[in-house]
Amino acid sequence: MNSTAFKQVVHSEEELRSLFGYPGELVKNKCIDSIDAHCRDYISKTPLLFIATSDSTGCCDVSPRGDAEGFVCVLNDKHLVIPERPGNRRFDSLRNILANPQIGLIFIIPGLEETLRINGRAAIVKDPDIMERMAAHGKTPLVGIGVEVEECYIHCAKAFKRSQCWDPGHWPAKEDLPRPAAIIAAHVKHMGVTEEDVAQSLKESYEKRLY
Repeated sequence: MNSTAFKQVVHSEEELRSLFGYPGELVKNKCIDSIDAHCRDYISKTPLLFIATSDSTGCCDVSPRGDAEGFVCVLNDKHLVIPERPGNRRFDSLRNILANPQIGLIFIIPGLEETLRINGRAAIVKDPDIMERMAAHGKTPLVGIGVEVEECYIHCAKAFKRSQCWDPGHWPAKEDLPRPAAIIAAHVKHMGVTEEDVAQSLKESYEKRLY
């Protein structure tokens, strides 16, 4: 990184370790290489996950996937499939997977502060029998993200405890939230669309093209 914004940058793992030290024995030994019964149960209760991918040059992307709990199909102790529901057709994750199969997943259950992390190798799959198992609202996905598990472990709750994400008492007032339609309109101002135009487009997409 070449930037004048940062004056002191850590350049080695040795320097990083001198600041923070090393993980304890529990942390070093908690990682497994398959989906056991505990992880399968966690995935079956997950309505939301985040996918991290990168292209062949290392440029990264993180994208959410969500549906009713249990929407991820676990095939066996080494393989799972995430259905690809209709989106914006940018295909950031899918194009990255075509260029670089390495993938990272974080599974989230509302109210539970510990998350499940899975790392592995991904492929875009379209096996009809698997796609049928992930049909929802009368619609069968055309493809899914198949993952071969290499690492699987529980991530501690510190980020959620610090953020108090699951505590409604710490949620911002609705009127203080950012307005996504206004942000999009500002970012595409050369197209001449208004916040109202974007809001209507989003509403139509959410109501008619979720599946």
